[in-house]
Amino acid sequence: MSKCAVVVIDLQNEYLPTGKLPLSGIDTAVANAARVIADARARGVPVIHVRHESVHGEMPVFVPGSDGVQIQAAVAPQPGEPVVVKHYPNSFRETGLKQLLDERGVQELVVVGAMSHMCVDAGVRAAADMGYAVTVVHDACATLDLEFGGVKVPAAQVHAAMMAALGFAYASLASTADYLAG
Repeated sequence: MSKCAVVVIDLQNEYLPTGKLPLSGIDTAVANAARVIADARARGVPVIHVRHESVHGEMPVFVPGSDGVQIQAAVAPQPGEPVVVKHYPNSFRETGLKQLLDERGVQELVVVGAMSHMCVDAGVRAAADMGYAVTVVHDACATLDLEFGGVKVPAAQVHAAMMAALGFAYASLASTADYLAG
């Protein structure tokens, strides 16, 4: 088996009900992500955290130094676990994530995080394009309602559409229970 790492994308306070960008199902996603992370730690699998920060105040969310930008306590990094700071949806764009993975000989990624339709999507597609085998733990990810052309798209449908698209060509999909049983 090739070397694996768990990548935790943007599970930050901003997405909690008390944050500026609350996500549907975030509590369940974080609880499932915490289970995946605990399993990785117990097995000696590297856990890498990705944290989004806005730059130059272009957005009113993920403001550097704010409580919203902090990683949620339930999935907080332990000493020695790297935190990659990014400024774009793609976790690899202008960050050291690829170098970090390559230095550790990682070939497979297990992804959990937020938002399904944005940063999880961008990071998973980039990782697959770079040749990593990717598994998305779908119930350890969350998103929000969107709107297009005057049509409100509920978060559950946004999430399902994104997971279906990723599963079509970019990643394997697993529930937390199935991943942990594997």
